[in-house]
Amino acid sequence: MKLLHLLGTALTATVAIAAPAAEKSKRVKNFQFFGVNESGAEFGQGKLPGVYNTDYTFPNTATIDTLISEGMNTFRIPILMERIAQGSMTASLNTQYLSQLTATVNHITGKGAYAIIDPHNFGRYNGAIITSTSNFGTFWRNLATPFKSNSRVIFDTNNEYHDMDESLVVNLNQAAINAIRAAGATSQYIFVEGNSYTGAWTWTQYNTAMVSLTDPQNKIIYEMHQYLDSDGSGTSATCVSSTIGQERLVAATQWLKANGKKAILGEFAGGVNSQCESAVRGMLQYMAANKDVWTGGLWWGAGPWWGNYIFGFEPTSGPAYSAYNPILTSLF
Repeated sequence: MKLLHLLGTALTATVAIAAPAAEKSKRVKNFQFFGVNESGAEFGQGKLPGVYNTDYTFPNTATIDTLISEGMNTFRIPILMERIAQGSMTASLNTQYLSQLTATVNHITGKGAYAIIDPHNFGRYNGAIITSTSNFGTFWRNLATPFKSNSRVIFDTNNEYHDMDESLVVNLNQAAINAIRAAGATSQYIFVEGNSYTGAWTWTQYNTAMVSLTDPQNKIIYEMHQYLDSDGSGTSATCVSSTIGQERLVAATQWLKANGKKAILGEFAGGVNSQCESAVRGMLQYMAANKDVWTGGLWWGAGPWWGNYIFGFEPTSGPAYSAYNPILTSLF
């Protein structure tokens, strides 16, 4: 979700890591990963570091439990780099924010689901483009270390890099991969994101160099995002057509197959109307038909502070929850 929309909507509206219980593991039928983004900890981006439960919050574990009971198994937790590493990217992790993040992560993984840690920073720190791969690596080594023993944690290098040199985006992703593995986190998947808001529909225009990324554990998943409004920004409840979802994934799917890569649709959504519902259903059906390269998808978004946000999926009051939950559960 692009920063401007996220900010506007938000205005209206010593740590031990628990090992997951293997016997509780959740697995959806068509996809390896399926769930929602759980917003809150990235809210209040204009107020740093901010006050808990005034400027930002963390997800409601009770509603996460509801979604797990309905079959979802993956939850992406957006956070802010400036809150967890205050003052500089290489700072020690803030104990309060880390403790709150860890409690959420442990709850999710303790249920056998996956928790994605997502620095929701658009390739920036304090508003400036991140250019130091060394500092970025230090940040990731610090962040990965507390979670290195939890195999159901997934590390998402950064949300929606944009308006950056393609080689820098590639190098930042590789620095994150290297640092995560150097921290001793060797069992986790790593989600990498591309330039131009990591859009699936523009992937082959802006992100072909991402093919060069390497991981000694071979657990890279390419995270793409796709909205279905006219400019692909996810700021409108109007979808271009009833077939636009599938259409916007075709080129990226071909790229994945040609290069032997796997992807996840880390953000997607549509308005509560029949055209968007058809477009989302068709997109997910297309992904299921190509599940050799598409590992799953995550709706944007859930979280306790969205209120009447057009894509709100917080059980049970979110506008999109009642409309889309039957569609999603029939497909994942």
